Amino acid sequence: MTLAARDVTLTVPGRTLVAGLDLALAPGQCCAILGRNGAGKSSLLLALAGLGRPAAGEILLDGAPLARHPRRRLAQRLGILLQHDVEDFWGSVLEYVLLGRLPHGAGPLGADPEGVVQAYGAIGAVDLETHALQSYRTLSGGERQRARIAQLLVQSPDYLLLDEPLSHLDLQHQLALMQLLAGLARSGRAVAMALHEPFWAARFCDAALLMYDSGAVRHGAANDVLTQENLEALYRCRLEAVAGAGAPLYFPGTH
Repeated sequence: MTLAARDVTLTVPGRTLVAGLDLALAPGQCCAILGRNGAGKSSLLLALAGLGRPAAGEILLDGAPLARHPRRRLAQRLGILLQHDVEDFWGSVLEYVLLGRLPHGAGPLGADPEGVVQAYGAIGAVDLETHALQSYRTLSGGERQRARIAQLLVQSPDYLLLDEPLSHLDLQHQLALMQLLAGLARSGRAVAMALHEPFWAARFCDAALLMYDSGAVRHGAANDVLTQENLEALYRCRLEAVAGAGAPLYFPGTH
């Protein structure tokens, strides 16, 4: 099983983001997508999820173009966390998270008995147990982000595509989420996420894709790709290496 981009070109008006991209995401893989603002990270994730059409090339799931897969089946296999989502959901956190069950043929608003059990489990996994019955509208930005991730967990896709999943999260919950996502990959899911923090990518991801402003890309094993030279070219700033667990971590230099 793989989710693959084959000779994919992504564009926005007046600019090519990437041309001729070949990329495969397989079960067990945790891949970080890094690049500056506007490099095309979100566009790539949307294309992989079937929500955006490449200018050229195609996205394949298990060797077949996404268009050949029934929409409900795609929703069971592919899940995406967008940068922005509904701001004013009327119901509780539990009701919001239960919407993730809809692709599986659950009852109204996903509220079947199995779904409720799964929703409470996902809510606990993102540290929102005490907020389950709270109005979604009243959550803080970080709490909403965690509720959105819980909804994705309840959807239980084979491929999790996340656009800036660490947005609005404090340091404790950033760490917890990266541990959770890396654990899902180890259990046989495939995870690809757009990140702005190369140190999280180096610590928890086994693969990395760098998207440069020029449209060039570099991808491969995280240990090979996340080098000081590559990251300085990617972010256009000087970095300093700090000894980390198993590999050096890089932070913006101060001089």
